[in-house]
Amino acid sequence: MNAERIALVHERLAGLEPTHIEVVDESHHHIGHAGAEGGACHLRVFISSPQFQGLSPVARHRLVYDRLQDLIPFPIHALAIVASPTPNKGN
Repeated sequence: MNAERIALVHERLAGLEPTHIEVVDESHHHIGHAGAEGGACHLRVFISSPQFQGLSPVARHRLVYDRLQDLIPFPIHALAIVASPTPNKGN
């Protein structure tokens, strides 16, 4: 079921023209958590896009949230974002 949600996140973020995108389902770390009880998922997104160049981390996150806001709090309960202008998970 979360595979469909991950595919939807990829689809929504395609507009940012990412050079790298990885969506990791971390829901299994939150079993028993109040937000997980209703079937909502916890995701971590690693995304790189030239559109992030010159933007602060907060502005990068806003670009991502703008494309996913109607999916929060359901079907996405929690979203962690690592966004950078170049492909590098450490940024």
